[in-house]
Amino acid sequence: MANHLEAETSPYLRQHKDNPVDWYPWGDEPFELALKQDRPVFVSIGYSSCHWCHVMAHECFEDPQIARYLNEHFVSVKVDREERPDVDGVYMEATQAMTGGGGWPMSVFVTGDRKPFFAGTYFPPRDRQGLPGFPRVLEAVIDAWENNRSNLIEQANALTAAIQARSGLAVVKDKGGRATPASLEARELINSALTSLAQRFDETYGGFGGAPKFPQAPSIDLLLAGYALDANEECLTMAARTLDAMSAGGIYDHLGGGFSRYSVDRAWQVPHFEKMLYDQASLLRVYLHGWLLTGNANWHQVVQETVTYVLSDLRGPHGGLWSSEDADSEGEEGRFYLWSADEIADAVGNELAQSAVLWYGVTTQGNFEGRNILHRPEPGQLLRPGDIELARSKLAARRSSRVRPALDDKVITEWNAMFASSLAEAASATGRRDWAEATEGIMTFLLENLRRSDGRLLRAWRDGQAKHLAYAGDYAWMVDALVRTAELTGEKRWLEEACEMAEQMIALFWDPEARAFSTTGADGEKLISRQVDLSDGATPASNSVAAVALMRLGMLTAEQRFSDPAIELLASIAPAMALQPSAFSYAMGAVRMAFLSSREIVVVGDRPDLVQAARTKWLPDAVLAWGEPTGSGLWSDREPGMAYVCHQFTCLAPASHPEELLAQLQPA
Repeated sequence: MANHLEAETSPYLRQHKDNPVDWYPWGDEPFELALKQDRPVFVSIGYSSCHWCHVMAHECFEDPQIARYLNEHFVSVKVDREERPDVDGVYMEATQAMTGGGGWPMSVFVTGDRKPFFAGTYFPPRDRQGLPGFPRVLEAVIDAWENNRSNLIEQANALTAAIQARSGLAVVKDKGGRATPASLEARELINSALTSLAQRFDETYGGFGGAPKFPQAPSIDLLLAGYALDANEECLTMAARTLDAMSAGGIYDHLGGGFSRYSVDRAWQVPHFEKMLYDQASLLRVYLHGWLLTGNANWHQVVQETVTYVLSDLRGPHGGLWSSEDADSEGEEGRFYLWSADEIADAVGNELAQSAVLWYGVTTQGNFEGRNILHRPEPGQLLRPGDIELARSKLAARRSSRVRPALDDKVITEWNAMFASSLAEAASATGRRDWAEATEGIMTFLLENLRRSDGRLLRAWRDGQAKHLAYAGDYAWMVDALVRTAELTGEKRWLEEACEMAEQMIALFWDPEARAFSTTGADGEKLISRQVDLSDGATPASNSVAAVALMRLGMLTAEQRFSDPAIELLASIAPAMALQPSAFSYAMGAVRMAFLSSREIVVVGDRPDLVQAARTKWLPDAVLAWGEPTGSGLWSDREPGMAYVCHQFTCLAPASHPEELLAQLQPA
C-alpha cells in the first residue's frame, strides 16, 4: 500500500513510496498527527545516492514487522537532505551532540513539537558488530516515551537549548561580532591557515588527515592561491601532491571522468562510489587553477574529462544538471566500476591486455572484494600512449554496456550554480565556445525555472516542478555564477541579474546584529534553531561563498553596497577564523580581496587579444570587465582599445599590448 510519498518529486523520497512504513514528507501534518495521537516522531534523513541509506531501507524499512511496529507506535517522516539542508543541519547538530559523530542515513527521534531526544545514523535489523538492532532501538524509545516521559522531555528541551546555543548565529553574536576591519590581520590569518594545512598534510598520499579522506577543494585552492600570489613553493608542493594523488587514485574515474565523493582509505584507492555534482564543480575549479599556474598536462586532461562527464552524463535535455549518480548498481556497491583481470583482457584483446593491466594496476587478486578499482600506479615509461588510449576507449565501450548506477535527476540550484561558476572559468581559460554555451544554458535554465514570478529563488526542480524556498547557499552561488558568466561573456545582462540576486540575498538572509547570513531566509520555515553555515569543508560554507561573491560583485560594479556586507561578515567571524583558520579556507579568498589585494581589469573596446591575455593567468584577486560598458565607475574616462589594471579603482597606465598587460598582472 502506497504511503504519503506518492506525490513527491524527490527521487530519494520516491524510493520509499512503496515501503510498508507509512512515511510522511516533512511538513506540519505529521507533527500535528503526532501531537493528536501522543506519539513520538521518527525522522529519517538521507539522499538518493547514499549507499548506507539504501542498505537500511532494504534491511529495515522494507521489513513488514519493523514497518508494523513503526506504524503502530510512531509517526514516520522522510527527509531528502539535499532538498532540505535546513532540516538536515538542525538534526545533524543534535546527532553530533548525542553521539559525537554524524552521517547518513540519519535517524532522529523527536517530540511532536520537533525537539530531538535521541539520534543515531545507520541501524541494522538486528544487533550486529556493536550496533543495536533497529527493533531494539524502537522498543527502547517507546519504553522511555511511555514510562519515563518527564526525563525524555527534559532531555529534549536541554538538547534543543544546546543546539540553539551552538548555532552559528548564536556563536557569532556571543563570541565574535565586534571586531572591526582594522583589527583583522589578513596576512596573519592567511598564513595561519596555510600553517594549519601544512601541519595536517599527508606527505605520503597528499590531502589532509587520515581515512576516510575527502577532497577538500577549498583548502587546495587556498594553497594554489598562496603560490599564485605569494610564490610560496611549499604551497604548490602540497597542492600538486594532492592533485596528482587524487587523479591517479581510484577516487577518479579513469574511463568516464569525474570524481567519487571520498576515499575510504588514506591513499585515495577505494572510493565511496557515488558521484556528486558538487564535487565535480569544486574539483574542476582546483584542477583548472593548477593547470593555469603550472601548465601540467595531466591536470588539463582532468579538467576536460570532468567537464565532459558532467555535460554528457549529468545534463538533462532541459539544460539543467542532475544531482548525482548512485554508488550501487545491480544491487552491489561499485559494480559498474569494477574489473577482473580476465574482463580487462576480454575487453581490450590480447595485444593490449598487458599494457592495460600495467597502466591501471590490475591484479588477479584485485584491490576491492576480489575485483579491481582502476588506478594509476605509474608503471614506467615503456608503454606507448597510443596503446593506452586505445585500451581506455575499449574499456569505456565495454563498460557502457553495463547497467549504470541510478541517477538522481533533480536539479539543485546551488550545485548547478556552483558548476556553472567553475565552467565559466574553464570556458574563459580554454576558449571553448561549447563550454561557454553550456554555462549560459545552465544559468538560463535556473533563472527561468527556479525563480518564482515574484523573483524568489527556489531550491530544487524535477519533472517541471520547482519546490522549496532557496537557501543562502543557493543565492550565494547564484551571485558568484552570474558574476563569472558576466566576465565570460562581456554581457551586462548577467551583471544586472547578479545585482538583483545579491540584493535579494542581503534582504532575505542578512542578520544585521550578528553580521552574517543565516541558512534560511526571513520568509522560511521557522525550525527549532536558525542555522548559519560558517565552516568550509568538502564544499565551501554559504557565508564564505557569499563573502567572495559579494566582494567580486562590488569590484565589478564599483558599488560598496555589495562589498560592505562581505567586509562586515569577515570582521564578524574574525575571532573564529583566528581560532581555526583552515576551517575558513574559501573565506580567505574574500579576506585577501577585502584587506590585502584586489585588482579590477577593464578592457575597453574590441580588443579580444587583451581579453585573452588577461585570461591566460589565474588571478585569484582580480575581476575582468570587458564587452558592454555597464555605466559603473569602473568604466569612467577610459580610452577605447586599451586595458586598465586598477587596485581599488586606482589604475596603472593603460596597456595597449598583451605583453604590457601581462607585465602589469604580475604579483606585486
